[in-house]
Amino acid sequence: MNTIPAVLRAAAAEVPDREAVVTPEARLTYAQLLDRAQTFSRAALAGGIGPGDRVALWVPNTLDWVVAMLGLTGIGAIVVPINTRFKGEEARYLLDKTQASTLIVDDVFVGGLLGVDPLAALGDPDLTVLRTSDLTGFLRRASEVDLDVVEKAAAAVGEDDPSDLIFTSGTTGRPKGAITTHGQSIRVFRSWCETTGFRDGERMLIVAPFFHTFGYKAGLLACLLRRATAVPLKVFDADEAVRVVRDERIDVIPGPPTLYSSLLESAEKLPPIRLAVTGAAAVPTELIRRMREELGFEEVITAYGLTECTGMATACRQGDPDEVISLTSGRAIDDVEVRVLAETGQPGEVLVRGYNVMQGYWEDPEATAEAIDAEGWLHTGDVGILDGAGNLRITDRIKDMYVVGGFNAYPAEIEQVLVRHEGISEAAVIGVPDERMGEVGKAFVVPRSGASLTAEDVIAYSRDKLANYKVPRYVEVVGALPKNATGKVTKNVLRG
Repeated sequence: MNTIPAVLRAAAAEVPDREAVVTPEARLTYAQLLDRAQTFSRAALAGGIGPGDRVALWVPNTLDWVVAMLGLTGIGAIVVPINTRFKGEEARYLLDKTQASTLIVDDVFVGGLLGVDPLAALGDPDLTVLRTSDLTGFLRRASEVDLDVVEKAAAAVGEDDPSDLIFTSGTTGRPKGAITTHGQSIRVFRSWCETTGFRDGERMLIVAPFFHTFGYKAGLLACLLRRATAVPLKVFDADEAVRVVRDERIDVIPGPPTLYSSLLESAEKLPPIRLAVTGAAAVPTELIRRMREELGFEEVITAYGLTECTGMATACRQGDPDEVISLTSGRAIDDVEVRVLAETGQPGEVLVRGYNVMQGYWEDPEATAEAIDAEGWLHTGDVGILDGAGNLRITDRIKDMYVVGGFNAYPAEIEQVLVRHEGISEAAVIGVPDERMGEVGKAFVVPRSGASLTAEDVIAYSRDKLANYKVPRYVEVVGALPKNATGKVTKNVLRG
């Protein structure tokens, strides 16, 4: 049962009447979701889509995305999620790179973001295009294919077959498509469910976009595995999210740290929620405290992963002491190895090896060889520290580190200190050139609601908390930090 279609079929057999997906468009039970997915599979086969074909989804967090993904993976096609914020040239690159046979696009949503028709922005791509507004006509073709053909196609999908190509954010160059299989995704997110304590039948708010592992796999796939109810948001608005949490009796919210920062600034009060699961290159410990004390989460679990290791490498466990959860991303998940290229307690590059490591980058053997060495270790590009118990603390990205007069400065460490200031909601630090020191720090800080904050306040505070070379030389107070669609601060934008 280590394929996505097998998991869906098992859930529909075990809990056919339980709500599977709730969106503004519909509320579907597991039996209804399976029926919709199989109808899509039949139409796809009638339209010439088959095993191994790449099909791109340029669609937000909607029922259309869910049904299309399940229908496509159910016949062995490979899903290529496209960032809904991508411009036409960026999306065209993914389509050309993967030689996608079909593009499914939400022309209203994506067109609204682009300001133009998405197909015009692509420049008339040479592939089959299905607009979500026209899917009704496409789905009529399901009658051309018998249900037993789809059942056989689903049974033929193997755990070693690729399920998707998820592209990296491309902050250091062109995005690269990480190849992961059905078996990898199922095994990793079974482990995710077990280690985070996500329970059978709970209700999850999915804010992270489906084109990212956090929304697709820690969200939708985890819900399928736990026979839970997925409640995706098409667009994140903090006040709307609070309303949905209240109305839909949400138990669990996974997401990046910036999600919870936004909820903290919401005018609406979040009702009590059982579990939050967060993770990023570095999670501010002050944010963990505020999530518990101000947002009222009963449990907060931190984890660490990246696209190239199917989204997960380490996680805290339920029952871990507060200091482990707030200061680290926990220990390696079962059957996965994590090491740091430094002595215990010292920062170094984080390496990961195990079943979760991607098959490679799509049609990019050179980049694959750079990322995965001859012994199978994935070089993450993250800097971290392992303690004696094997808990990993991510301190930064290698590329974000800067050198002040010969001393290494790690922005994440400085940011951790800045957000403990009573007037600072978020902070981002970069290195900027300096004639005497080589580089010095520049901090961009977002004030908490109602706070009065000056650059001089921040620098004075930093001098009391940090070694001199770590104190930002420059501070800019801003209304918001630039972020990509997955909630990561885009420091290349800050660098100009």
